[in-house]
Amino acid sequence: MARRSTSGRAGQGTWWAGLPGLAYLVALVLAPLVIIVIFSFLSRAKLGVGVKWEFTVQPYVELFYSESLSGERSFDPTYLQIFFNSVVYSLITALVCLVLSIPIALWIATRPPKWRTLLVFLVTIPFWTSLLIRTYAFVIILNDNGPINGALTGLGILSEPIPMLYTPFATIVGLVYSFLPFMILPIYASAERFDFRLAEAAYDLGATKGRVLMRIVLPAVRPGIIAGLILVFIPALGSFLAPELLGGGKTSMIANVIAAQFGASRNWPFGAALSVMVLVIVMLALVAFAVVARRSSRRGSQQSLESLL
Repeated sequence: MARRSTSGRAGQGTWWAGLPGLAYLVALVLAPLVIIVIFSFLSRAKLGVGVKWEFTVQPYVELFYSESLSGERSFDPTYLQIFFNSVVYSLITALVCLVLSIPIALWIATRPPKWRTLLVFLVTIPFWTSLLIRTYAFVIILNDNGPINGALTGLGILSEPIPMLYTPFATIVGLVYSFLPFMILPIYASAERFDFRLAEAAYDLGATKGRVLMRIVLPAVRPGIIAGLILVFIPALGSFLAPELLGGGKTSMIANVIAAQFGASRNWPFGAALSVMVLVIVMLALVAFAVVARRSSRRGSQQSLESLL
């Protein structure tokens, strides 16, 4: 009882220690979100700069309908298509990163301890350089006169360069390159704690490599896979540089449209409405990942219980 009361007094005496972090979250995370939500229900200013403090749902109507000069509204799927393309590009990026990261993370986890730190260090090297500079590097690499087309035409494989730059392919390549380390690191963190002697025991009992990977290794690193999917999908959904520089405006994602609304178009309420929709998609994605994680953990616990029985 004395120990409980002491710990309770200690907790009550240090509650103020969390105030700086709480103030930071409120000022730099919650407050901007509230401002964006409020702006999404306001009217566009006459001169196009800022907002007019008149309540309206017109910004959300513009997401689905376009208005002609005569005032007639018609269904316009343009922005829905941009949202769909953004989600598809983000999913493809997450899946490609997952396929590339699993063998890399497992290989690093099976190296001697003295080499793991160096290999993880090499994975984080791209973070040392600005993302803008790295994206511009891919503009040179994927150019018609770049090293890839130059090598293919020089070897006689191609008679003329393949147009890779300013295509959806270039956008996905840039996204995968940007977010690949965010998938490798969490999977490696899970794989490092895995006892690979279990895989060796499965081999000794006659299991194939594919069965060992699907039934033993992947369930063990599932937390890292789910964390990596979240860390890749959500930032890729709001990515701006890759579609802007590598897509060349031909593969616009929702972040580019939002930037245009706050910039050239000067339609802040509509840009805020688009931002709110992105926030809704992110929240739905987080809920979906949470449901998948909970079901997978339950399935893993049931399989463990069945193995014990």
